[in-house]
Amino acid sequence: MSDKQFLNARKFSKVCEIMEKHSYSANKLIPILQEVQEEYRYLPEEVLIFIAISLDLSPARVYGVATFYSHFALKPKGKYIIRVCDGTACHVKNSHKIIDAIKKRLNVTEEKNTTADMLFTLETVSCLGACGIAPVVVINETVHPLMTPEKINTAIDQIYETEEVNELSN
Repeated sequence: MSDKQFLNARKFSKVCEIMEKHSYSANKLIPILQEVQEEYRYLPEEVLIFIAISLDLSPARVYGVATFYSHFALKPKGKYIIRVCDGTACHVKNSHKIIDAIKKRLNVTEEKNTTADMLFTLETVSCLGACGIAPVVVINETVHPLMTPEKINTAIDQIYETEEVNELSN
């Protein structure tokens, strides 16, 4: 068995576990996709096709659901998702400077928003519903209020330090 075949078998075995948990029910497509994405950080095309076949759905239907909901990602994302609010309140308080600082620090762009090491993904969102503490950045599930370019660089540095410590302890 080649390395690629082994990785595919592993990928599909986890997907099978998730679908089994949901009794291979087409009615559970969204929770299945959510769990698959939680496992792999995105929804690979070959996995979407496998899910469609396994649930007796058309690949177009599964793809349609995956592209309809903004929560789902069809491209790999980093371990740390940095969401920067660029809604009115945040924009007025210079969220664009935070976005520029992140792009420069991580060497990412609008088109290539994930770092080569798959550690970070930058996303700009319309509103995080935290206008009173603008500008706001959310890293994974942690809210960072009153953000500045300096503070975001410190937060990124702390993540790098944590990752280095974790790497050394493994």
